[in-house]
Amino acid sequence: MCGIVGIVGAGPVNQLLYDTLLLLQHRGQDAAGIATSRGSQFYLHKAKGLVRDVFRTRDMRSLYGHSGIGHTRYPTAGSAASGEESQPFYVNAPFGITLSHNGNLTNTTQLRAELQSLNHRHVNTRSDSEVLLNVLASELQDVTCGTGIDSDAVFRAVSGVHRRVRGAYAVVASIADQGLLAFRDPNGIRPLCIGYREFGPTREWMVASESAALEASGFTLMRDVAPGEGIFIDHAGKLSYKQCASSARNLPCVFEYVYFARPDSVIEGVSVYAARMRMGEYLARSVASNFRSADIDVVMPVPDSSRPAAMQLAASLNLPYREGLVKSSYIGRTFIMPGQQMRQKSVRQKLNAMGVEFKGKNVLIVDDSIVRGTTSREIVNMARAAGANRVYLASAAAPIRHPNVYGIDMPLRKELIASGRDIDQVSTILGVDGLVYQDIMDMQRSVTDLNPALKGLETSCFDGRYVTGDVTPQYLEKLGELRRC
Repeated sequence: MCGIVGIVGAGPVNQLLYDTLLLLQHRGQDAAGIATSRGSQFYLHKAKGLVRDVFRTRDMRSLYGHSGIGHTRYPTAGSAASGEESQPFYVNAPFGITLSHNGNLTNTTQLRAELQSLNHRHVNTRSDSEVLLNVLASELQDVTCGTGIDSDAVFRAVSGVHRRVRGAYAVVASIADQGLLAFRDPNGIRPLCIGYREFGPTREWMVASESAALEASGFTLMRDVAPGEGIFIDHAGKLSYKQCASSARNLPCVFEYVYFARPDSVIEGVSVYAARMRMGEYLARSVASNFRSADIDVVMPVPDSSRPAAMQLAASLNLPYREGLVKSSYIGRTFIMPGQQMRQKSVRQKLNAMGVEFKGKNVLIVDDSIVRGTTSREIVNMARAAGANRVYLASAAAPIRHPNVYGIDMPLRKELIASGRDIDQVSTILGVDGLVYQDIMDMQRSVTDLNPALKGLETSCFDGRYVTGDVTPQYLEKLGELRRC
């Protein structure tokens, strides 16, 4: 899971790209980068670290141009990747292209072999994003023969990418002296939206992972980029778009609504905040059927993403709602931190329990999801140490039992606490007096109720159904071997 942004502006875009990456920092904290374009010249700076640490004044001053792309990286291989794998990536032929990618390709091995044997292209890192860039470059080379380029040629190249690439991908790319390209995979797994703002007689354009990034930057959300669609904005600000996939369907990742996206974002016409509140309503029914309300003194969220669900659950069951866990704003999100040891250390640094809210009480703690159980177990221990009488736990998401291969760091089943275990076994490991999970259908309804046009969601980590159709047990085993290396 990463954050991406592309801008075509009326003036220098370096500061705007930087500010937008700060708004997308929650999507990736491992590395950041910006590439700007002025005529046929690219200017690039990227490194490991948070956005605020990667860019200094001297770096910003060297990012010239009225067009550019940016990226915040969340590594999906289970540990921090090297600095060379920071994005954007660059390739010099044809034309010169920079690219930022959010997602994960499932046929990377095959594509690497094709690029080397058929396209005579060298991929220098382990990143599937560099593979994707070279596939796009080779398709552009084929459709233009290295000569002139227009929006039609760009869209034919994107069609070629869709034919060859499998997996989840939302992309922004800059083509030297031409313009900004954006496209999504034909299943629409990873989010991407487009917006604009008026700058005198000129219209400026922004494409970003989340609508909140557009709106906080003064842009008006126009719409989501459709699954399989290509959008091209030339340096004069002319917008062109075309459906580039032979078949497309809209299956956004449900985990965006559960955890990753900002609550003030709207994805596929669904408010993330409203979806999380709806999850709380449905979860209240499960809590009521498993526990007696009289046994619960207070409902508390694990800040921040579970707060809407916890508030709605408490209201539905007429129970007191309290903020008993205080979060430090300066510690990263533990789920997307690479490495189990780092996650365990960070939980205690990130959260602190207020004894006045826990002492002598039966507490129902609401979390957005339970992945490895690291955070949940530490929170239960903190609640007991703070004097809680009984500790119950409710998850706004269904049990996570399967690896995710579309950009979320959960590739090994043995790391998932719910995989191969029933609720009683998970409860014992977590040390809780009672545990409730959201029903998987209710979790999906929490989103689709708010936009009936959505006919499905990507839910592979909950039900093991991989929408790209190419994820086999052998593939998952190989992925696990790579993770153990």
